[in-house]
Amino acid sequence: MIDLVVAGAAGRMGGRIIALARESADLRVVAALERSGHPALGRDAGEAAGAGRLDVPITADPRPALARDRVLVEFTTPEATLDHLRVAAAQGARAVIGTTGLSAAQVSELKTLATGIAVVFSPNMSVGVNLAFRVLAMMARALGDEYYVEVTEIHHRMKKDAPSGTAAKMAEVIAEALGRDLGEVGVYGRHGLVGERGPKEIGVHALRGGDVVGEHTIVFSTLGERLELTHRAHSRDTFAHGALRAIRWVAGASPGLHSMHDVLGV
Repeated sequence: MIDLVVAGAAGRMGGRIIALARESADLRVVAALERSGHPALGRDAGEAAGAGRLDVPITADPRPALARDRVLVEFTTPEATLDHLRVAAAQGARAVIGTTGLSAAQVSELKTLATGIAVVFSPNMSVGVNLAFRVLAMMARALGDEYYVEVTEIHHRMKKDAPSGTAAKMAEVIAEALGRDLGEVGVYGRHGLVGERGPKEIGVHALRGGDVVGEHTIVFSTLGERLELTHRAHSRDTFAHGALRAIRWVAGASPGLHSMHDVLGV
């Protein structure tokens, strides 16, 4: 039995992970976390998730929850994620992190913390998206500099970071495959008289509205043709199921920072 500590337990992703874990014979939610002052503190985590009573109250202190070999599941904010991961590293827990919007400095700290415990970190837990990362690298290498690259994403109106972590990762994968530095060639939206598009630009564009779970389209275009790869998430359960797959994998993994490619064996 794998014991889970779900951070952001009252959030959309936290709730789905709790609900799906309850339906799994090998997973058990033993603790649930929310930020100090959150109105859900003290509520039963199962009831907050609409999954029935679990007798697991939502609390704010991660220290009693993150015992050795328990698996922390994070879909929260960068600051909360690092706060929890510091405790997990100190106490020998494991972690699956799907939090987006981390700065370069925060990712660097995450990597340092992962030297002592097993951590799976991915900006998108979808199996389809992680296969897309592999396919995009292959496409970029095959098409080369003859094709211009644009990445677009659309998410629900409540999403706080832009571009999405997935779009940023896709742009990074493509830039690496093409031998480019995304920091130099990345163009995030266009406005005004910006001039002719540079041949090595990688455009990244974010749209927000409604209740869109997540859609990413990558366009490779040249004179005479255009090739597109699109991934559409119809339900957050696709990310939650991927997270459960990562949880099962990380429970037996060695210390270090791992990706969904490791989980999927691709």
